[in-house]
Amino acid sequence: MTTIGIVDDHPVIIEGLIQMLSTFPQFEVVFKAGSGEGLLLALETWAPDVLLLDIELPDSDGIALCKEVLGRYPQLPIIAITNHDEVLYVRKMMRNGAMGYLLKGTDREGLQEAIQSVLSGKQFIDRQIERSIVHQAITGRNAAVNVKLTNRECEVLALIAHEHSNQEIADRLFLSVRTVESHRYSLNQKLNIKTVAGLVREAYLRGLI
Repeated sequence: MTTIGIVDDHPVIIEGLIQMLSTFPQFEVVFKAGSGEGLLLALETWAPDVLLLDIELPDSDGIALCKEVLGRYPQLPIIAITNHDEVLYVRKMMRNGAMGYLLKGTDREGLQEAIQSVLSGKQFIDRQIERSIVHQAITGRNAAVNVKLTNRECEVLALIAHEHSNQEIADRLFLSVRTVESHRYSLNQKLNIKTVAGLVREAYLRGLI
């Protein structure tokens, strides 16, 4: 019997995964959690063979949480499960130790294949993302349309992530405050992010911090 833990803040996603897993007699879900804190508490009691971990949780960044969990339980195979199909997210998650990366729209066969792959010590990447990576390797371009930032926007984003005010950013980059505000507005619009926390996370994913 292969035991599995599931972490996702959307009950409908958890129930969908449980339903798919229930069709395989060799799989047993031993716990489900809706937050990073809930996961860490569950791992004090349960030692699942595989962990399905959402990247976005209400109290945690799943990418950083993956690294934290593996620091405590280094032998635990983790499969990221998410709606993000950008190669950048895959790279960050795998760099932090995840063994698999699966999109939430996967079918039961894809879920089974991912679990069996990581149990055998092999990495698994969702077929849809795998095709995107191959396309990028061949053409030098992402198959999906990624948001492009100018060099100046990247500089402003990095400074925002380091908690600098508009005035401090202006002083460091020799810009006017109005220009910095314009760059911040552009970042919000391009990335569809309205909060500083969201911008910090985006800077982390882009390797700016």
